[in-house]
Amino acid sequence: MSELSFPPLMEGLALSGAEDPFALACQKAVLGCDAGLVVYNLSHDRLQAALVFAPEVALQQAMTMLPVCGIALQNALGALAPPEVAVHLQWDGGLRINGGRCGRLRAASSTSEPSEVPDWLVIGLDLPLWPPGEGETGDHPEDTALYAEGCADVDAGQLLESWARHALHWINRWEDEGTEPVHATWRGLAQDMGETISHKGQTGTFLGVDEDFGLLLRDETTTHLIPLTTLLETP
Repeated sequence: MSELSFPPLMEGLALSGAEDPFALACQKAVLGCDAGLVVYNLSHDRLQAALVFAPEVALQQAMTMLPVCGIALQNALGALAPPEVAVHLQWDGGLRINGGRCGRLRAASSTSEPSEVPDWLVIGLDLPLWPPGEGETGDHPEDTALYAEGCADVDAGQLLESWARHALHWINRWEDEGTEPVHATWRGLAQDMGETISHKGQTGTFLGVDEDFGLLLRDETTTHLIPLTTLLETP
């Protein structure tokens, strides 16, 4: 595979075998690497990548990069996949293609304190290209993979390059115009808005999100606000 091309201010780092881009990106961030590092591992059946950020705002606002990266993936697939392929975004980072669960976005940071400005933030992308087994989803019929949904002609390297370009575009829009464009676009892609969902033992109606993309979950007695920071993983 030829070397991938990323936008200005971004630099790629290719991995192979079983190396985990998310874990390595977090390690690089701890050691003080520059923002814009894209660590990736492309195999025949999986696209894994992670993007390093150096936020200048509190973690609560910086976590907007999670939905930003989701919008960027939808935009990238919109440019490369057939027009009938539908991409939707779960609040918790889960990805849906034609209704099926298809990978996820994840996040880690130098801090879990919402009011602190983190030294670094890493957003990871994990996208299955082929289902497990011989084209079957096995014991998980709700799960799917990109190439099983009419996207077999989408080159994983080109998709990753496009994801990075669209992410940079949306980061710039967020910096220049604030959260409103991100909110407006994300609402049109949100999975299960207005439906009953469960998150970490809490079940209710998914009403929407607050200004920092915190989940508004209405049960029989009250509306709960679940911040995006609760999705952070320990690197």
